[in-house]
Amino acid sequence: MIIRKLDDVAAAPVAMDGVEGAMRQLVLGAADGVPNFSLRVFTLEPGGHTPCHSHASEHLNYVISGQGTLMDADGKANPLAAGEFAFVQPDETHQFRNVGNAPFVFICAVPKEYE
Repeated sequence: MIIRKLDDVAAAPVAMDGVEGAMRQLVLGAADGVPNFSLRVFTLEPGGHTPCHSHASEHLNYVISGQGTLMDADGKANPLAAGEFAFVQPDETHQFRNVGNAPFVFICAVPKEYE
């Protein structure tokens, strides 16, 4: 069993083309012996965003705090706020954006090979 506080997990800048003001914390993953999924927490600063991208894996997301949008392939902004969940299907183009004045923080669960 592993119990970990988010404050105890190091944050690192997201190193991908098209990223602005994004940090990532790998809370639980393969290095911890987790067999199937990895839990990551992303923090987007005001005006920050992830790249507009897609991949073969689904995403399961939960918003911890802040206000953001989940953009789709057509450029539609789907609002997200604290306490809401979002599912991104495999191969679905998506982008998370912070549209508020405070950090936008969300959990992202993916298969461990995508951590």
